[in-house]
Amino acid sequence: MNDFRIRARIFTGVIIVVLGILGFRLVQMQLLRGEKYSGTARASAVRERVVTPARGTIYDRNDRVIVNNEPTYTLTLTPRYFRPEAGLPEPERQAELDRRVDLLAELMNVTDSTVIAKLEEASRWSTFRPTPAFREVSQEAYARVQENLYRLPGVNFEFDQTRQYPSDAKAAHALGYVREVTRAELDYLAEEGYRPGDKVGKTGLEKNYESELRGRQGSEFNLVNIHGQTVRPYEGGAEDAPPKVGYELHTTLDAGVQALAETLMTDKRGGIVALNPKNGEIISIVSKPDYNPEIFSRSIPTEKYQYLTQSPQKPMYNRATMMAMPPGSTIKPGMALMGLNEGLITADSKLNCPGTFYLGSQGYDNFGQANLGMIDVKTAIENSCNTFFFNLYMKANLDMWSEYMHMYGFGERVPMDIGEQATGIVADSAYMNRNYPDGWTRGYTVNLGIGQGNFTVTPMQHARYVAMIANKGTLYAPHLVKKIVDPNTGEGMRLMIPAPEDVPIDEKHFETVHEGMRRVVQHGTAARVQVPGIAAGAKTGTAQNPHGKDHSVFIMFAPVDDPEIAVASMIENAGFGGETSGPIVSLMIEKYLTGEITRGQEGQNRYTRAMSKRSQPIETTN
Repeated sequence: MNDFRIRARIFTGVIIVVLGILGFRLVQMQLLRGEKYSGTARASAVRERVVTPARGTIYDRNDRVIVNNEPTYTLTLTPRYFRPEAGLPEPERQAELDRRVDLLAELMNVTDSTVIAKLEEASRWSTFRPTPAFREVSQEAYARVQENLYRLPGVNFEFDQTRQYPSDAKAAHALGYVREVTRAELDYLAEEGYRPGDKVGKTGLEKNYESELRGRQGSEFNLVNIHGQTVRPYEGGAEDAPPKVGYELHTTLDAGVQALAETLMTDKRGGIVALNPKNGEIISIVSKPDYNPEIFSRSIPTEKYQYLTQSPQKPMYNRATMMAMPPGSTIKPGMALMGLNEGLITADSKLNCPGTFYLGSQGYDNFGQANLGMIDVKTAIENSCNTFFFNLYMKANLDMWSEYMHMYGFGERVPMDIGEQATGIVADSAYMNRNYPDGWTRGYTVNLGIGQGNFTVTPMQHARYVAMIANKGTLYAPHLVKKIVDPNTGEGMRLMIPAPEDVPIDEKHFETVHEGMRRVVQHGTAARVQVPGIAAGAKTGTAQNPHGKDHSVFIMFAPVDDPEIAVASMIENAGFGGETSGPIVSLMIEKYLTGEITRGQEGQNRYTRAMSKRSQPIETTN
């Protein structure tokens, strides 16, 4: 009897303890941690949908739209709902999954394997959240799927946008393009809210200003049924968070000048850069061959992608900032500034300009130029006398020359909002010692005085150099963005542009060089490419090419008295600078300063012929 009472008391105690624990747990779940568990329960019936904001619009310097957005539909998959419930027998479950895959593949006009791959990709990201699977869904496919949504649990649509390029000016290498985020990029971008299928800037301004252009994602909460299909907004949309449109980029590009330059560069290889010499704004930047960035806004056929990435034409390669070649005779104004500033010559002193320059027993040809005798530096620039500048170089030395070239921005990274760039080569004594360990003499370097030899520059560096000459001694940081504006408030963001650099050369020496460059256009080597009614300063150049036809190089700024534009052109295998690069630069300057092209029939024919070629297939021209 006593044993029975003891066991009864123990049993009663155990029940009381268990009930106490359960009661405490119930109080904890409902009162202390109720918010957490109510959220978990709600998640099973309420689905959050990420709302992608409109990417920021990009404008040219005159507020013309050059990049905006086009609405599209994106089909999403939620694996938890698309796959049949686990409670079904396995054969039936697999049969139902196959039916759904077959149906979706048929409606989307893709293979079953494509749907399966998209489902597996979505599962790796999230089982319960919708993942973008098919972008740019056509209206026809959208309608077909909508009619069958009741047969496709876990399938829904999101409203999306893709980049559109309404301007004739593509500026592909400057603006860049957007593309779906890769798995590798998600490893670090997921923390910033990126999902599989989201788009991200890959190159150019689209990449450099990604955080500003992207905007802020929004959220929508909807009640869903057991098939994951939307029933109605949750709480009437009270908890929704609207997306925030991306910031607008107002660039320094002139769409009219850019389109003209791209047209005139059709079927050519090279780079052209036009700057505002007063502040470093990039008016135009052209690299050819190029591509149309719009092709990245949709699925790219294999053959086009192979052309973009594997073609010998290298359309993705930014020649405006990456291509480096000798500047040729366009360096002669810089040589003149060095000589004048160092007191090696004066504006009135004269050096000999014979047909051949001799250094010891070695002769250097003046490349067919006449024997002009004793001439001053203005005349030497006007006639592009090689032997004059050979003589000037011999008054200096390699390290002095190298110091001035670096002072002009050569051999250095250009501070700008385009990341990909080359620095080129500027030889100095250390460079020559490394590359000529058996010894070298001044005969190895005298060609540097005329922009040949161990000396290469990029079109961007070249444009910055001529802009510095135009403004008489200031190296501005080239930049593509003029202002960044919040479209919701109209307020602008502060731009961080590197401070300009002063080149320590007396202004009177620039006036001497300006006069020489003005004569080049009046009756010198660039007389054929004068800008009607506008006084300009220029210098032609021919970069020697041991592997084929020489490269065409040209620099020009205008007007001479108050420069507003400075342009450098470097075109591969195009011969004398005044023949190919010169006319293109001259037309660009006329377009920028006057808004139109007014010159004679020859210029109009050149423009018309180039325009007609823009209709060629994208694989070769865009």
